[in-house]
Parts: sequence; structure tokens; C-alpha cells
Amino acid sequence: MINVLVVDDSAFMRKAMTKMLESDPTIHVVGLARDGEEGVKLVKDLKPDVVTLDIEMPRMGGLEALKEIMTHTPTPVIMVSSLTEEGAQVTLDALDLGAVDFMAKQIAGSTMDIVKIEQDLVAKVKSSAGTKVAPLSPTAKLPEGGPQVLSIPKGHIPQGARKSIQKTAVIAIGASTGGPKSLQEVLPLFPADLPVGILVVQHMPKAFTGPFADRLNESCPMKVKEAQEGDVVKPGEILVAPGGIHMEVRKLKPTEVTVHLTSDPQELLYKPSVDVMMNSVAEVYPGRAVAVMMTGMGSDGVKGMSAIKEKHGRTIAQDEATCVVYGMPKAVVDANVVDKVIPLQSIAAEVINMV
Repeated sequence: MINVLVVDDSAFMRKAMTKMLESDPTIHVVGLARDGEEGVKLVKDLKPDVVTLDIEMPRMGGLEALKEIMTHTPTPVIMVSSLTEEGAQVTLDALDLGAVDFMAKQIAGSTMDIVKIEQDLVAKVKSSAGTKVAPLSPTAKLPEGGPQVLSIPKGHIPQGARKSIQKTAVIAIGASTGGPKSLQEVLPLFPADLPVGILVVQHMPKAFTGPFADRLNESCPMKVKEAQEGDVVKPGEILVAPGGIHMEVRKLKPTEVTVHLTSDPQELLYKPSVDVMMNSVAEVYPGRAVAVMMTGMGSDGVKGMSAIKEKHGRTIAQDEATCVVYGMPKAVVDANVVDKVIPLQSIAAEVINMV
């Protein structure tokens, strides 16, 4: 049984969240709190397996409560946020502070929407239960100057390169739960003169991907932007797939690859989808792509990484020990389409070694 504490100042939301969570027989709502202060106390008293934490509350808001929880009683926390740019910024702050995931505060809608939200919430709680959360140090700071940017050895040949060397032309990265914080650790390590472009699919709602790309742009030597229709994939630039739509690449000119945004296929659980992006990369860059699967729940990306592997691209998965949720990497490992399984802190160096 997974014991969940629901923290929200809205009585309606507390009731709705309880009903959705307890629709699954393996989940029990062990307590309800009306604000952050009460939530912090109940985390200490009830020791829940997972906490859902609203961001905007009286007395003590979600961010302040999260800091208290992660400092004194580290527990997997799922933030509940409004679908606004302001909500996105605060949610990204929460993920930096150690929240394992988030969900949009969007209970109104069609029956189909509500069923999907219920399924999403239950899945997030199940994947978050038992995840490793490190205590937050009140005095923790980034080293001065930020992370040490890696460099590319002049004239180097990729380790394990095939006899008929084909130059790597693109890096394709997929991530979900735990991805935002992990990407903020990996992407700043790539130098501005990286001779290839990077495509990133991070499962996020529409209002969140733009602010997330902006935040990455502040910390990365490479330019980072939310992808738009027709953007050219080029060296030294990272394109983050926008939320609510799929991102694929097309080669319309012999020397130019561009982004195409599409709603199809409609039936996929995630938009943007890692599979859609990586499938197109396999077609456009046969034998010239490096695919990386990072932390996340579910199995999005298995088909896409398989396609890249079949076209003789190279593939990497993050190891279980450094994943927040070992779902997507496990799925590609189990499918036997991964060349290397490595810890988060080694991903950037390994990718550069393949460029």
C-alpha cells in the first residue's frame, strides 16, 4: 500500500485528489493538509510514501514547505501547479529543490480529460513511491563559475568507432520524470563549439517547455531554445520540443535539416513523444545519430531508439542508480537496443567521445 499525503488549500481539490488516488486499490490517502505549515507537520507525524503539494497556499506556500520537507524529512514530492508561465517557473524551482515530479492543476474538463488526469496522477504516485530523495542542504550552493564545461579533444576519433567512420551529426535525448533536474546537470557540460546540434524531448505541458528552455539557456554554453516550426538543426544549438505537440525532423534540402511540429499521431500518451522524435532522427540521420535515454517513467522511446540502433546509430541509457525513475531507460535496456548504460554524471563526456 502506498500512503499519500495531500496538501492543498482547496477543499474541492483535496476531495478530488483523494477520489482519484483511491480509485487505485494500492493507494491510500493517509492525511489531508490545508496549507504548507500543516503539511510539513503531517509529513513528520505520518511519514507518507508520497506527498502531493500545491504551490499557492496561505500561511506557508508550496516552495517553502518543500524546502522544509526536503531538509528535515526527505520524501518524494509531486508538485501540483497551475498551467501558467508563472506556475511553470515556480514548478521548475521546485524541481531544482528536489521535487520528483509535477502535475497540472486541471480538474475541470471532459470526462475523458478527467480520466486521463486520474491515470496520470496514479502513475506518477506509483512511480514516485520508493524513489531515492536526497536531503536538501540549507547551505548548498553551486560551485563558483557553475559546472566545469567539457572540451572536445582536437582531432580525436570516437572510442569504439567503426572502421567506416560516419561523422555524428545529431544528439537526440529523451527524458520524463526527473528529467528537468538531470538535464540541468548534463546539458551545461556541452561546450559552445560542439560540432552537432542536440534535440531534447522532455515530457512537459505546453506552458512549461518555453520557460524550461529559457532556464537552460541561462546555464548552458550552447544556445538553448524551444523549437519552432522550420528551425534548422545546427551545431552549437539545443532545441527543446514544445509541449502539447510532437517534434520531428525533416531533410528538405541536401545540406539542411529542419524541425516539423505535428499533432499526429494523436493517440500517443505523451506529446511531445520521444518515439516520434527519435524515429524521424533515425530516418534523417542513418548511422550518424547518438541517442540518449534519461530518467523517466513508462516506455516512450523504445521504438525510436530501436530505429536509431537499427540504422547503426549509437545509443546510451542512464543507469538505475542515478535515475529518479528507472522506467524509460529500463525499457530500452530490456529491449536490448543500448550500447552503454552509464551514470548521469558520465553522459556528457561519453556523448562528446562519440561526436
